[in-house]
Amino acid sequence: MKNETLIYGIRAVMEAVEAGNSIDKVFVQRGLKGALSNELVQLLKSKEIVFSMVPIEKLNRLTMYNHQGVVATISPIQLHSLDALLEQAPENPLFLILDQVSDVRNFGAIIRTASCTGVSGIIVQASGGAPINGDVIKTSAGAVFNVPICRVNHIKDAIYHLQASEIQIVAATEKATNYLYDCELSKPTAIVMGSEDKGIASSVLKICNVQAKLPMTGTIASLNVSVACGAFLYEAVRQRA
Repeated sequence: MKNETLIYGIRAVMEAVEAGNSIDKVFVQRGLKGALSNELVQLLKSKEIVFSMVPIEKLNRLTMYNHQGVVATISPIQLHSLDALLEQAPENPLFLILDQVSDVRNFGAIIRTASCTGVSGIIVQASGGAPINGDVIKTSAGAVFNVPICRVNHIKDAIYHLQASEIQIVAATEKATNYLYDCELSKPTAIVMGSEDKGIASSVLKICNVQAKLPMTGTIASLNVSVACGAFLYEAVRQRA
Protein backbone atom coordinates (compact mmCIF):
# COMPACT_ATOMS: atom_id res chain seq x y z
CA MET A 1 0.00 0.00 0.00
CA LYS A 2 2.06 2.82 -1.44
CA ASN A 3 3.04 5.79 0.71
CA GLU A 4 0.78 4.90 3.62
CA THR A 5 1.60 4.20 7.25
CA LEU A 6 0.76 0.57 7.94
CA ILE A 7 0.09 -0.97 11.33
CA TYR A 8 -0.50 -4.67 11.72
CA GLY A 9 -1.37 -7.13 14.44
CA ILE A 10 -4.60 -7.26 16.42
CA ARG A 11 -3.38 -5.52 19.58
CA ALA A 12 -1.45 -2.87 17.65
CA VAL A 13 -4.52 -1.93 15.65
CA MET A 14 -6.70 -1.90 18.78
CA GLU A 15 -4.27 0.39 20.58
CA ALA A 16 -4.15 2.74 17.58
CA VAL A 17 -7.94 2.94 17.57
CA GLU A 18 -8.13 3.48 21.34
CA ALA A 19 -5.46 6.20 21.12
CA GLY A 20 -7.64 8.18 18.74
CA ASN A 21 -5.45 7.89 15.67
CA SER A 22 -7.13 8.77 12.37
CA ILE A 23 -7.57 5.29 10.97
CA ASP A 24 -7.93 5.34 7.20
CA LYS A 25 -8.76 1.73 6.39
CA VAL A 26 -8.84 -1.57 8.29
CA PHE A 27 -8.54 -4.97 6.62
CA VAL A 28 -9.52 -8.07 8.61
CA GLN A 29 -8.85 -11.60 7.42
CA ARG A 30 -12.01 -13.34 6.29
CA GLY A 31 -12.94 -16.12 8.68
CA LEU A 32 -10.64 -14.89 11.47
CA LYS A 33 -11.66 -16.41 14.80
CA GLY A 34 -10.79 -15.91 18.44
CA ALA A 35 -11.79 -13.76 21.40
CA LEU A 36 -9.28 -11.03 20.62
CA SER A 37 -10.30 -10.71 16.98
CA ASN A 38 -13.96 -10.53 18.06
CA GLU A 39 -13.02 -7.79 20.52
CA LEU A 40 -11.31 -5.88 17.71
CA VAL A 41 -14.37 -6.11 15.46
CA GLN A 42 -16.64 -4.87 18.26
CA LEU A 43 -14.25 -1.99 18.93
CA LEU A 44 -14.25 -0.97 15.26
CA LYS A 45 -18.04 -1.05 15.20
CA SER A 46 -18.34 0.98 18.41
CA LYS A 47 -15.99 3.64 16.99
CA GLU A 48 -17.86 3.55 13.66
CA ILE A 49 -14.67 2.66 11.78
CA VAL A 50 -15.39 0.92 8.51
CA PHE A 51 -13.46 -2.30 7.94
CA SER A 52 -13.25 -4.82 5.11
CA MET A 53 -13.17 -8.60 5.37
CA VAL A 54 -10.52 -9.76 2.90
CA PRO A 55 -8.68 -12.99 1.98
CA ILE A 56 -5.34 -13.59 3.65
CA GLU A 57 -3.59 -13.14 0.29
CA LYS A 58 -4.47 -9.44 0.33
CA LEU A 59 -2.98 -9.01 3.80
CA ASN A 60 0.16 -10.82 2.70
CA ARG A 61 0.50 -8.41 -0.20
CA LEU A 62 0.20 -5.45 2.16
CA THR A 63 2.96 -6.60 4.54
CA MET A 64 5.51 -9.38 4.76
CA TYR A 65 5.40 -9.33 8.55
CA ASN A 66 3.19 -11.37 10.91
CA HIS A 67 -0.06 -9.42 10.66
CA GLN A 68 -2.20 -11.86 12.71
CA GLY A 69 -5.01 -11.36 10.23
CA VAL A 70 -5.33 -7.58 10.65
CA VAL A 71 -3.75 -4.67 8.78
CA ALA A 72 -4.73 -1.00 9.08
CA THR A 73 -3.56 2.24 7.54
CA ILE A 74 -3.28 5.50 9.44
CA SER A 75 -4.31 8.70 7.71
CA PRO A 76 -1.48 11.25 7.45
CA ILE A 77 -3.95 13.99 8.42
CA GLN A 78 -6.33 14.54 11.30
CA LEU A 79 -9.86 13.84 10.12
CA HIS A 80 -12.78 15.96 11.36
CA SER A 81 -16.27 15.01 12.44
CA LEU A 82 -19.21 16.52 10.56
CA ASP A 83 -20.28 18.46 13.65
CA ALA A 84 -16.77 19.89 14.02
CA LEU A 85 -16.79 20.85 10.34
CA LEU A 86 -20.04 22.77 10.81
CA GLU A 87 -18.91 24.42 14.04
CA GLN A 88 -15.71 25.82 12.55
CA ALA A 89 -17.23 26.81 9.20
CA PRO A 90 -17.70 30.49 8.28
CA GLU A 91 -21.11 32.17 8.21
CA ASN A 92 -21.62 31.41 4.51
CA PRO A 93 -19.88 28.07 4.02
CA LEU A 94 -19.08 26.23 0.81
CA PHE A 95 -18.69 22.50 1.30
CA LEU A 96 -17.73 19.77 -1.12
CA ILE A 97 -19.16 16.22 -0.95
CA LEU A 98 -17.40 13.45 -2.87
CA ASP A 99 -19.58 10.43 -3.56
CA GLN A 100 -16.94 7.68 -3.87
CA VAL A 101 -14.34 9.45 -6.00
CA SER A 102 -11.82 6.61 -6.08
CA ASP A 103 -8.80 7.81 -8.09
CA VAL A 104 -6.12 9.28 -5.82
CA ARG A 105 -4.97 11.76 -8.47
CA ASN A 106 -8.49 13.07 -8.96
CA PHE A 107 -8.89 13.28 -5.19
CA GLY A 108 -5.64 15.21 -4.82
CA ALA A 109 -6.48 17.57 -7.67
CA ILE A 110 -9.92 18.26 -6.18
CA ILE A 111 -8.40 19.03 -2.77
CA ARG A 112 -5.94 21.45 -4.40
CA THR A 113 -8.76 23.28 -6.20
CA ALA A 114 -10.85 23.27 -3.02
CA SER A 115 -8.03 24.99 -1.18
CA CYS A 116 -7.72 27.63 -3.92
CA THR A 117 -11.45 28.37 -3.87
CA GLY A 118 -11.92 28.64 -0.11
CA VAL A 119 -13.92 25.46 0.44
CA SER A 120 -14.88 25.14 4.10
CA GLY A 121 -14.52 21.36 4.20
CA ILE A 122 -14.63 18.19 2.14
CA ILE A 123 -16.93 15.31 3.08
CA VAL A 124 -16.12 11.80 1.85
CA GLN A 125 -17.61 8.38 2.49
CA ALA A 126 -15.60 5.89 4.53
CA SER A 127 -16.03 3.09 2.02
CA GLY A 128 -15.49 3.18 -1.72
CA GLY A 129 -13.44 6.36 -1.93
CA ALA A 130 -9.77 7.05 -2.51
CA PRO A 131 -7.42 6.64 0.48
CA ILE A 132 -5.57 9.63 1.86
CA ASN A 133 -2.02 8.63 1.02
CA GLY A 134 1.24 10.00 -0.31
CA ASP A 135 -0.08 10.21 -3.87
CA VAL A 136 -2.99 12.38 -2.69
CA ILE A 137 -0.63 14.61 -0.72
CA LYS A 138 1.64 15.06 -3.75
CA THR A 139 -1.18 15.69 -6.24
CA SER A 140 -2.80 18.19 -3.89
CA ALA A 141 0.53 20.05 -3.60
CA GLY A 142 0.16 19.79 0.17
CA ALA A 143 -3.31 21.35 0.20
CA VAL A 144 -4.60 18.25 2.01
CA PHE A 145 -3.12 19.77 5.18
CA ASN A 146 -5.07 23.01 4.70
CA VAL A 147 -8.61 21.85 3.89
CA PRO A 148 -10.60 20.11 6.64
CA ILE A 149 -11.68 16.62 5.56
CA CYS A 150 -14.52 14.70 7.16
CA ARG A 151 -15.16 11.00 6.64
CA VAL A 152 -18.70 9.74 7.19
CA ASN A 153 -20.24 6.28 7.07
CA HIS A 154 -23.10 7.33 4.81
CA ILE A 155 -23.24 10.30 2.42
CA LYS A 156 -27.04 10.46 2.67
CA ASP A 157 -26.94 10.95 6.45
CA ALA A 158 -24.40 13.75 6.01
CA ILE A 159 -26.64 15.44 3.44
CA TYR A 160 -29.65 15.30 5.77
CA HIS A 161 -27.51 16.81 8.53
CA LEU A 162 -26.35 19.65 6.27
CA GLN A 163 -29.89 20.33 5.08
CA ALA A 164 -31.02 20.54 8.70
CA SER A 165 -28.36 23.24 9.10
CA GLU A 166 -29.95 25.18 6.20
CA ILE A 167 -27.26 24.33 3.69
CA GLN A 168 -28.49 23.64 0.16
CA ILE A 169 -27.17 20.56 -1.62
CA VAL A 170 -26.25 21.00 -5.29
CA ALA A 171 -25.61 17.84 -7.33
CA ALA A 172 -23.27 18.02 -10.30
CA THR A 173 -24.83 15.65 -12.80
CA GLU A 174 -25.28 15.40 -16.57
CA LYS A 175 -28.83 14.18 -15.83
CA ALA A 176 -29.86 17.69 -14.75
CA THR A 177 -32.06 19.96 -16.87
CA ASN A 178 -30.62 23.15 -15.39
CA TYR A 179 -27.17 24.51 -16.14
CA LEU A 180 -24.72 25.39 -13.39
CA TYR A 181 -24.95 29.06 -14.28
CA ASP A 182 -28.66 29.11 -13.41
CA CYS A 183 -27.98 28.02 -9.81
CA GLU A 184 -27.67 30.35 -6.85
CA LEU A 185 -24.40 29.43 -5.16
CA SER A 186 -23.94 32.59 -3.12
CA LYS A 187 -25.79 31.13 -0.12
CA PRO A 188 -24.63 28.28 2.18
CA THR A 189 -24.01 25.41 -0.21
CA ALA A 190 -22.56 21.91 -0.48
CA ILE A 191 -21.67 20.69 -3.97
CA VAL A 192 -21.82 16.93 -4.61
CA MET A 193 -19.45 15.35 -7.12
CA GLY A 194 -19.92 11.72 -8.16
CA SER A 195 -17.55 8.84 -8.82
CA GLU A 196 -15.53 8.55 -12.00
CA ASP A 197 -17.50 5.65 -13.46
CA LYS A 198 -21.04 5.92 -12.08
CA GLY A 199 -21.46 9.56 -11.08
CA ILE A 200 -23.66 10.36 -8.09
CA ALA A 201 -25.64 7.42 -6.71
CA SER A 202 -29.34 7.65 -7.60
CA SER A 203 -30.34 7.43 -3.93
CA VAL A 204 -28.12 10.43 -3.18
CA LEU A 205 -29.30 12.33 -6.24
CA LYS A 206 -32.93 12.08 -5.11
CA ILE A 207 -32.35 13.98 -1.87
CA CYS A 208 -30.27 16.86 -3.29
CA ASN A 209 -32.00 20.24 -3.41
CA VAL A 210 -30.70 21.22 -6.84
CA GLN A 211 -29.27 19.36 -9.84
CA ALA A 212 -27.02 21.16 -12.29
CA LYS A 213 -24.86 20.36 -15.31
CA LEU A 214 -22.19 21.99 -17.42
CA PRO A 215 -22.86 22.83 -21.07
CA MET A 216 -21.10 20.29 -23.29
CA THR A 217 -20.28 20.44 -26.99
CA GLY A 218 -18.46 17.95 -29.18
CA THR A 219 -18.49 14.17 -28.97
CA ILE A 220 -17.25 13.63 -25.39
CA ALA A 221 -20.20 13.24 -23.02
CA SER A 222 -18.56 14.14 -19.72
CA LEU A 223 -15.58 15.83 -18.08
CA ASN A 224 -13.01 14.40 -15.72
CA VAL A 225 -14.46 14.76 -12.20
CA SER A 226 -11.64 17.01 -10.98
CA VAL A 227 -12.09 19.34 -13.98
CA ALA A 228 -15.87 19.47 -13.54
CA CYS A 229 -15.38 20.12 -9.83
CA GLY A 230 -13.13 23.08 -10.64
CA ALA A 231 -15.80 24.56 -12.92
CA PHE A 232 -18.46 24.27 -10.21
CA LEU A 233 -16.25 25.70 -7.46
CA TYR A 234 -15.10 28.68 -9.51
CA GLU A 235 -18.68 29.52 -10.46
CA ALA A 236 -19.40 29.63 -6.72
CA VAL A 237 -16.38 31.90 -6.27
CA ARG A 238 -17.59 34.18 -9.08
CA GLN A 239 -21.04 34.52 -7.54
CA ARG A 240 -19.64 35.17 -4.08
CA ALA A 241 -17.05 37.75 -5.21
